[in-house]
Amino acid sequence: MRNTTVGGQAVIEGVMMRGLKGIATAVRSPEGEIVVNHDDTKPLSMKYKVLRWPLIRGAVALVDSMKIGIKSLNWSASIFGIEDEPSKFDKFLKDKFGDKGEKIIETLTMIFSLSISVLLFFVLPTLITGVLRNYDLPHIALNVIEAVIRLSIFIGYLYGISKMKDIYRVFQYHGAEHKAIICYENEMELTVENVRSCTRFHERCGTNFMFLVMAVSIIVFSFTGWTDPLMRIVSRILLLPLISGITYEILRWLGKTKGPVQKIIAYPGMMLQRLTTKEPLDEMLEVSIRALKEAEGLV
Repeated sequence: MRNTTVGGQAVIEGVMMRGLKGIATAVRSPEGEIVVNHDDTKPLSMKYKVLRWPLIRGAVALVDSMKIGIKSLNWSASIFGIEDEPSKFDKFLKDKFGDKGEKIIETLTMIFSLSISVLLFFVLPTLITGVLRNYDLPHIALNVIEAVIRLSIFIGYLYGISKMKDIYRVFQYHGAEHKAIICYENEMELTVENVRSCTRFHERCGTNFMFLVMAVSIIVFSFTGWTDPLMRIVSRILLLPLISGITYEILRWLGKTKGPVQKIIAYPGMMLQRLTTKEPLDEMLEVSIRALKEAEGLV
């Protein structure tokens, strides 16, 4: 039985895969060659058993994915010489902490990215909806309005970036990543022809995760009131680890079992993948296959 927990993400002109043998990022270099980077970093959950408990492991996996994703993106950018010029603050951290300075920078980048996401998709909808409290709407109506605003911002964001030329190629590699994983999980030989024939939509995709986070938050936030605006925002931020944990368990369940209920739950997120994945070129499939083989120790 093949590994059905392999996952990954698209990077600049390439794909990162997480498998049984570690993390492998494959990129098509400017010279046309496939360059591979191996990372044997163990997931945070491997260090402490408690971090592998249901509900807890979801939040931990999210942090791990962001750290690895940022690191893989930075490496792929370095292949093309498009790394940002280090700021004075970056240089200070590297001079002060040496090799640890790079990890500090990655951690700060992750915190900044997560903060922007929380502000855009959770704090902003709550603030906008809070204005409507003056109209004496019932709590359930305010929760529904908040959910609609949150989903509208999320879908609008995905639609907007999908129209960007550079992002379109990243989304093609995202499609290549999905096709390779699906081909592998179906126990087909990892050839360009076989991978090309597979769908680009996958239940365990990060797009599904993000949509389910939005959906689960509607249910969880329905148990909170609409009193003090500051407390309302704080409660939403504090509940995010729980929401991530619940969503992670749902995503694992969707990946392990098939049935009409699972299809209904996965359907909205699968449809959103029409925005976040595009049909890849054959040379992109070659890159995704190489990354998957390296991550699974098949090379």
